Amino acid sequence: MNRVDLTPATAELLRELAAVHGPLMFHQSGGCCDGSSPMCYPVGMFRTGGADILLGVLDVEGLDPIEFYMSRSQYEYWKYTHLTVVVVQGRGSGFSVEAPTGKRFLIRSRMLDDAELAEFDLLPPATAPVPGA
Repeated sequence: MNRVDLTPATAELLRELAAVHGPLMFHQSGGCCDGSSPMCYPVGMFRTGGADILLGVLDVEGLDPIEFYMSRSQYEYWKYTHLTVVVVQGRGSGFSVEAPTGKRFLIRSRMLDDAELAEFDLLPPATAPVPGA
């Protein structure tokens, strides 16, 4: 199971961008630089550290795996969601490599289902029955 996926249109744009910029990675923006859009960078252009977690790896046919990161603090708000990277018409205002193309990446999210919650060890602890209830 994946925490993050992409659409076919996203995969197509990523192939175009990788042909120009080389291997790519994402970091989910936490509010600056274009709101909360996912930012796509050439590998090595954005440095991750101990405050970031690897949320998932996107597999795009013909490309190196594309790592998707998010800050640990932001993950605490988003940990119960599944993310899908989509591409839409329009220019973003951040530093993401798709900015000059007239397209931009966005995130669509949904709540994780029970099977995903179990897979990612996010189910709440079982509660003991209350005596006399």
